[in-house]
Amino acid sequence: MPNLKQKSGLSPALLQLAQWTQPWLTPSINIVCLKTKQCHPSLSANDQLSLLSNKEGLTSMTMTFMSSPSLLVTSESVTEGHPDKVCDQIADAILDEIIANDPDAHCACEVVATTGLVLVMGEITTSHYVDCSAIARAVINDIGYTKPEYQFDSESCGVIVSVKEQSAEINAAVGEDEGAGDQGIMLGFACNETPELMPLPISLAHKLCLQLSKVRKDGTLAYLRPDGKSQVTIEYEFGKPKRAHAVVVAAQHDPGVTSQQLADDINKHVIRPVLGDWIDDKTEVHINRSGSFILGGPAADSGLSGRKNIVDTYGAVGRHGGGSYSGKDPSKVDRSASYAARWVAKNLVAAGLADRCEVELSYAIGHPQPIGVSVETFGTHKVDHGAIQKLVRDHFDLSPKGIIRDLRLRRPIYRPTASYGHFGRTDIDAPWEETNKADELRAAAAKLDSRAEEAQRA
Repeated sequence: MPNLKQKSGLSPALLQLAQWTQPWLTPSINIVCLKTKQCHPSLSANDQLSLLSNKEGLTSMTMTFMSSPSLLVTSESVTEGHPDKVCDQIADAILDEIIANDPDAHCACEVVATTGLVLVMGEITTSHYVDCSAIARAVINDIGYTKPEYQFDSESCGVIVSVKEQSAEINAAVGEDEGAGDQGIMLGFACNETPELMPLPISLAHKLCLQLSKVRKDGTLAYLRPDGKSQVTIEYEFGKPKRAHAVVVAAQHDPGVTSQQLADDINKHVIRPVLGDWIDDKTEVHINRSGSFILGGPAADSGLSGRKNIVDTYGAVGRHGGGSYSGKDPSKVDRSASYAARWVAKNLVAAGLADRCEVELSYAIGHPQPIGVSVETFGTHKVDHGAIQKLVRDHFDLSPKGIIRDLRLRRPIYRPTASYGHFGRTDIDAPWEETNKADELRAAAAKLDSRAEEAQRA
């Protein structure tokens, strides 16, 4: 194999990629030319490394995001009145009521909603009595479904509750050492695109939906109804956000509102205040492209808790392990370990150890420690990648028990997470958003670098 450090024309990011992949380069790896857009498969390892350093613009497909002069990334969000989010909020409101009175309770609550009906089901083991019907009605009222003409409202909808205790076998598996409540894969992500260290597309999409809710509730656009959606497409240039390529908004409204009035109002009071300078004269803006949007919420589409996982997380920029969050107490690692993975990733980025970071955790039911812990920095790490792995192991207790303790998760903090995202939130009590480990990670990384330099000199 060639000496990578002697190859000319190799950018730092590509040099890192080549160094990592050198032992595993095979003829099956495809290389794409950014100029010709042609793939070059079935190359020898030496040829692959030659292409990596070729001055004609050839680079590995795994580096497309960082190397592309123009790449579109899209994320969506939904308002609190979206039928799936109605269900998530009911599930988490029930959880909060339970955990406020019985912190060690076990809860896996699922909710379904349709025209005039809510079904609460799942497994709950607690010493505290919970009036699920009253909680569901209170949430629906808070969201704004308060009028019969919506065909779904807090006063007239039926609520059916079908809840049983958590399985004794699962209880035994978790046990006194607080092992994981199930197997699974959980992922957390952070990047330095926004002050909250979130990807820009999902950050803007959430803010659009929050603004829709604000102008509805404060009377600025009093004709709006609770349901709504947003979608933002950002154009990236060599891994950096450049401009808003497209914006999509769907807003439920009262009868009698013209398409032109809605478009003008949404553009003036929602889109422009949120996106600001990200919009240019080429940005595509689509507002209620289906025409009228009078019937919405569970009356138009049935809702189900746990069905907006990508909206809840990183807008498809970071991967998702598949487990939903709402209605689950912190012994369920689907939720708690996802929060921990975000906490780790955010602190690594906040410490300046990487620009982009994804943390993957995996667990086995009943096992008190994670089965696997891995960190991906997409070639943006500022210190040795192996050192980052060591820092994570040394500075974070990623056992289910340690996560619950360090993030203070046995508290009623969950309903606010059930709309507008679980991550990047500065407006709610979300301990996984704290960067309280950044300073010690930065200091520990400096010590590791110093020791490595001393070892090299020796």
